[in-house]
Amino acid sequence: MTLERTDAPPRRRPGYGALWASVPREFAFLILTMPIAILGLVVLATTFFTGLGLIFIVFGIFIVVASLFIARGFGTLELVRLRWAGRPEVRRPAWDHADRNQGFWRTMFAPFIDGHYWLYLLHGMVINPIVSVVTWSITVAWTSVALAGTTGWIWQRYIPDGDGRDFWLHDVVLDFLVPGNTFDFDPQVGETVFEIILGVLFLLMLPFVFRGLTVLHDLIARGVLGAWRSEALEREVQYLSASRGAAVQAEDTSLRRLERDIHDGPQQRLVRLQMDLAAIERKLDGDPDSARTLLFEARDQAREALDELRALSRGFAPPILQDRGLAAGLESLASRSPVPVTREVEVPTDAALPAVIERNAYFIAAELLTNAAKHAGATGIRLRVSTRDTGESGHWLDLWVIDNGRGGAAPAPGHGLAGLEERVNGLRGMLVIDSPVGGPTTIGAHIPYVPLAASAD
Repeated sequence: MTLERTDAPPRRRPGYGALWASVPREFAFLILTMPIAILGLVVLATTFFTGLGLIFIVFGIFIVVASLFIARGFGTLELVRLRWAGRPEVRRPAWDHADRNQGFWRTMFAPFIDGHYWLYLLHGMVINPIVSVVTWSITVAWTSVALAGTTGWIWQRYIPDGDGRDFWLHDVVLDFLVPGNTFDFDPQVGETVFEIILGVLFLLMLPFVFRGLTVLHDLIARGVLGAWRSEALEREVQYLSASRGAAVQAEDTSLRRLERDIHDGPQQRLVRLQMDLAAIERKLDGDPDSARTLLFEARDQAREALDELRALSRGFAPPILQDRGLAAGLESLASRSPVPVTREVEVPTDAALPAVIERNAYFIAAELLTNAAKHAGATGIRLRVSTRDTGESGHWLDLWVIDNGRGGAAPAPGHGLAGLEERVNGLRGMLVIDSPVGGPTTIGAHIPYVPLAASAD
């Protein structure tokens, strides 16, 4: 489940200068809207109704399907144009369905059962042409009044007046605003001043008008061309199911590996220790010198078994991780590495990492350091851990392990990196591997998390 942050700063409304900065893009969007909408109407109406008329001879079905795909293209173009005009991106429908793209005929007739295609067709044939005529007309009229009013005093003097004018717009406005006035001034000057005032007012309001018309298209696109909330929920459920399966698989792999390591290591040594103790017991009275030699060997077996158990116990969360946090746990982990580790642990004390994130980050770091020491032939390792707040994408923990070994690391099935990849995927993160032959090897685990304070809210 995706948790929304409650401490996100409120969005600031754009200032007047910012509105003017977006005027060129919004004007280009609005002025091209009607030509594109009319072109879409002509193409879609022609193909759709032609296919509908020929549907009784079967061939028309393919023309109808073609019109639906064309409608999808015009709708996608509208979303791209809105994004270019500065509007927030509209989440698009999931066109590719794994259960529908099986064979030619299922792919061909998929639009008939996908409601988004019909909504795109409705947008291209009805909604967009009607709305575009209105917004395009307002755009042209408003821009014309703003430009003509503010520049008319320059070029109107060069236009022949013919037989003169009997109608002055400024007189009508003054009579409306000030009934019975007796103002007496040159009508040409009055008309010029009125046009300048009107042009300046329209020019000052121009950014708000363009923004409002663009937002109108954006709202329509979000309602008709955007993805449905049910689709987002369905994808979330599928992703969570896949993540849960990956986490279970990773945990099963880890348990099997731990079982194998215990069987091949400490268990064999403890069996050997038991046999040595039995032999010591038999020889203790008759051959004390031989018993003493076996006793020394038994002591070595016990020490080695203890060392192996300590090494295996690092796969569990150590007490230092619970008591002092991830930074201290990674410092302790790096200090025990047989290969020198350069540590760059930049996890703030107020990061409020959940326990499951700390535990998994510790396991991932331990596995990567072990792989670099055992298999990479590295002489130096760099461990870098940091957190970042990306705003809308939430908080992330970034863990990098870089070694100067032989390279060539890849997540082969059944091996350590594949298990790490499953573990990271189960946490809804991503594992990045860059390991060319000859080295160096760079492996990064990026894990999202919700701070404890936010999750508690």
